Amino acid sequence: MSDDMIRLRAMQLGLFETPVTHGQLIDCDALNADLLRAIRQRRAADAGVTRSNVGGWHSTTDMLDWGGRSAQRLAEAAVRIAKRMSHFEDRDAASLDWSVRMWANVSPPGALNISHAHPGVLWAAVYYVDMGDDGANSAGASGALYLEDPRFPVPMMTFPGFRAVGLDQQPQAPERNFPTVAGDIMVFPGFLRHGVRPHRGGGDRLSIAMNIYVKEAP
Repeated sequence: MSDDMIRLRAMQLGLFETPVTHGQLIDCDALNADLLRAIRQRRAADAGVTRSNVGGWHSTTDMLDWGGRSAQRLAEAAVRIAKRMSHFEDRDAASLDWSVRMWANVSPPGALNISHAHPGVLWAAVYYVDMGDDGANSAGASGALYLEDPRFPVPMMTFPGFRAVGLDQQPQAPERNFPTVAGDIMVFPGFLRHGVRPHRGGGDRLSIAMNIYVKEAP
């Protein structure tokens, strides 16, 4: 050690974490079959819209109006997760007015979702109904949801290729891939940019996306 080198004692902290829940609905076969029927019926009657999807069919965001009781149950499950991830000063999460906008995505082979965020939305969620691969290599064949580090663009503009070192002493990746299977549900902040890798299965992948909102109760 050089005689003029400053000695120091330091501890690295991990601050400002981004909460994400990756869960699995238990005994979801009947629920998924019901959701699958509703989505197919709606797709046959409505051309849908184009949002982040490249290829495939994106329903309008009123699935709670046509998805039946199974869609309502799914929304309730997503809100339960969101409530566990939420804290509100001077009030209980159960005392607030929670609402959901829901839509379906049908992705044929090659379809994907470009990176995007949901401005003005407290929590976003996605649920996987059918991976479109006949159960073979479901996590790999059907693409993966990816979440982008919301801090990443600023240091990247300062010095391309920069990575901060995490608590595990490894460089932090600018994004995280989440392979998924039927019955999986992901809940994450609406501000978090995300997308879906190209679908590589042989059939249509069906997923349901949700925006979760909170306001003062009437």
